[in-house]
Amino acid sequence: MCRLLGYATANVNVSLAEALGMRDCAAYRELATIHNDGWGTALLTAPAQAAHATDGGAPSPETGFSLYRNTIAAHHDPMFPELANVPARSGIWHLRLASSNLPLVLENQQPFHASGLSFAHNGDISDASGRNITTNRAWPIDQNLVQSTGGRSDSAMYFATVLQYLGYGFALDEALAQAVHELRAAYPDSSYNCLIQGEGTFIALRAHGDGPTSQGVIDVYDRYGRADEAADYSVLRYRELDGPRGLVVASSGFAQDGWQELPNNHMIVASNRTGEYRIRAI
Repeated sequence: MCRLLGYATANVNVSLAEALGMRDCAAYRELATIHNDGWGTALLTAPAQAAHATDGGAPSPETGFSLYRNTIAAHHDPMFPELANVPARSGIWHLRLASSNLPLVLENQQPFHASGLSFAHNGDISDASGRNITTNRAWPIDQNLVQSTGGRSDSAMYFATVLQYLGYGFALDEALAQAVHELRAAYPDSSYNCLIQGEGTFIALRAHGDGPTSQGVIDVYDRYGRADEAADYSVLRYRELDGPRGLVVASSGFAQDGWQELPNNHMIVASNRTGEYRIRAI
């Protein structure tokens, strides 16, 4: 049970504070009073100078990458405002509220990063009896891929399933769609909302059951006197950036006047090189 946020630009470095505005950036961070089981961010930057330019090293992709994760809640971590002001051409952010008694350890903090991709998920992949996918020893996944994510959670298994379909030769967006189809066959009522980014692509997916917000989520919000804020818990919204070409996508939870709602079972597929994007069904 988490909150997601991400953006992609036309290869222009923009900070989270600039992409959202200071007020909305602070409002997103405030969600960590509830989603207080840690947080993380993965940023891709367009460096001012190529790494090989002055020392004769072999050319590499024109990208800088940074990953930060912590078990401290974002509203207590002084690194959040620092990183919110780091310019990047693409970034994903994740506020965690652990579910299904999964360990509160650094390995399970997101975003995960493997095979040049960063991944963050909002959902609890469990069956109708509450048995989490992590207990399903028969799930057909290459355990080496799970280990490559560094995680030990249902989200890590979700990411590994995407990586498995990439290994079959699918493009990233279709690999994600195929992974959701496979997972849904066994866990139809789970949420598969996620963000994923790579060297040239940023994807935001909204894919969850059509029923109302789960009582578990409502109960958590009710403990903070904010049960009314849980009604649109699974919604993702997006808007184009005010400056450079590109867009920002976020979970609900803070004021999003003028944002467009991403339909359920649809994904935004954006280039974090050109800022162009399209919306497709899964």
